[in-house]
Amino acid sequence: MKRSPRLRHPANVLALGLGLALVVPAGARQAPPPQQPNAVAAFAPPGINWPAPPVPDGPIMLESAEQRSLRLIVMTRSLEQPWSIAFLPDGAILVTERPGRLRIIRNGVLDPNPVAGVPPVRASGLQGLMDVVLHPRFAENKWIYLSYHKPVGAPVAPARGRGAAVAPAGASTLARGTWDGQALTNVRDIFESGATDTESSRIAFGRDGMLYMTVSAPGVGADVVRSQDPNDYAGKVIRLRDDGTVPPDNPFAGRPGYKPAIYTLGHRNGHGLAVNPETGELWSTEQGPNGGDEINIIRAGRNYGWPMVSYGRNYLGARMKPSMDGMEEPVLFWVPSIAVTGMTFYTGDRFPAWKRNIFVGGLRQGEVPRTGHLERLVFNDKWEEIRREPLLTELKQRIRDVRQGPDGLLYIVTAESPGALLRLEP
Repeated sequence: MKRSPRLRHPANVLALGLGLALVVPAGARQAPPPQQPNAVAAFAPPGINWPAPPVPDGPIMLESAEQRSLRLIVMTRSLEQPWSIAFLPDGAILVTERPGRLRIIRNGVLDPNPVAGVPPVRASGLQGLMDVVLHPRFAENKWIYLSYHKPVGAPVAPARGRGAAVAPAGASTLARGTWDGQALTNVRDIFESGATDTESSRIAFGRDGMLYMTVSAPGVGADVVRSQDPNDYAGKVIRLRDDGTVPPDNPFAGRPGYKPAIYTLGHRNGHGLAVNPETGELWSTEQGPNGGDEINIIRAGRNYGWPMVSYGRNYLGARMKPSMDGMEEPVLFWVPSIAVTGMTFYTGDRFPAWKRNIFVGGLRQGEVPRTGHLERLVFNDKWEEIRREPLLTELKQRIRDVRQGPDGLLYIVTAESPGALLRLEP
């Protein structure tokens, strides 16, 4: 991929004609204020409605380019819009369901009863219960973290009693609870963004021991500019201590007009967050519009461009500006979009040919239903992309998340109702 130069230096502020503050590198050439981004005027046309077929009973035999003989085990097909996976030390698997339930699978069997202790969740549209992550020292403290949309405000009554009340807004929120072996206890919100009209959220602990969380931003309409607003957590990656407080060395902590937990800005919809096991860098996946999905390396104080730049097109086909001084380049991007979701670096021994590969989920390609898949990304020793391989295309399922288990196998959830938890093994 040929990259346009986007400068990477300490940031200061350039006032834009959008009534916002755009972070650009100190000393960078100041281009004329950009016009209103064409993403602002864009809207999403009606989607094609073609439900995914049922997942077969399995096992399902598969092949790939470098790991020929594969078997896909269907662990359960009884989940509702599963979003994320976490592995407990005793071998049990936690799965979040977007409507607001945390489920547990023990010895390969889904417990019919949801895990108790999850806070009330606003589940509407693409809001709901998002990620679940164990603290790095879980064996000592038993802490589990949940990102979710917290109901804020009161329902709005319909005019003259007609129709149903409008549900309260949902704000991206981080909660922490203690695992007692059966349920979450002492659950409390440790960070409230106050950012409503957001969607996906992911959590990861960095090598520095800090907690990072993505907060998505609107993808269409006038509110896309929130990603560039330093006084709004929408469209940002935030950095927190494990108790939810803000570290004093955050890049914008104490800076007037900036939310203190902001670590990076200019994001659209962050669906994956993982630490590169070799470099220690934090990598993220980000959904673009109709094209322009990205993988980014998250660096303190940097601006990743949305909605000013994107290698994609808006939903009506017009190209967007691909590059601008002061904006970070993606590691790689997709055109057309695959609606990229969860991500994992493969480090295990069960698939020797896949070591150092990245796996990402995809909901659909080019806005075409039944094209969701798992995608394998191969890199050289400098972490430059060599090739990509789509997997699980024959299932015609939307893939929401993929994680490497402690056993070195890959675990995948489908973004369907009913949704499935799948295990990929040699």
